[in-house]
Amino acid sequence: MAARAPLTLGGFLARFAFAVLVVGATYNPTRYSYYAWVKSTGFEWRPPAVFVGVVLLVGWFVCLRLALRSYGGLGLLLANAFLAALYWLVASWGWLPIENVAAISWLGMFSVAAILAVGMSWTHWRRARFTPPG
Repeated sequence: MAARAPLTLGGFLARFAFAVLVVGATYNPTRYSYYAWVKSTGFEWRPPAVFVGVVLLVGWFVCLRLALRSYGGLGLLLANAFLAALYWLVASWGWLPIENVAAISWLGMFSVAAILAVGMSWTHWRRARFTPPG
């Protein structure tokens, strides 16, 4: 079996950037998202919208498949539950602008991207760290 290169910060950041691209292109609080674009057409399924939708589905499939392989279903659920509970706690202290929907949307978007990026990197990191040399 060929030796694998260790996960670098650049490798993690590339995975994070891919996750941010997939999540942010699907939905973000600006008018530059797939959701806003399709909504502006009255949800009419035209070839460009379907093509971009399929490309986004492929991106989501890649991210979720790798994250599920690393975390498992329960692990993915627990990662999301952990961040949800953390944000609820921070909001209860008044440190989170819950009335600002755009800020909460951005926070959610980057949280989902971070969970996916860690999931895409976890197996690579674990395999490199715990594989005996030789």
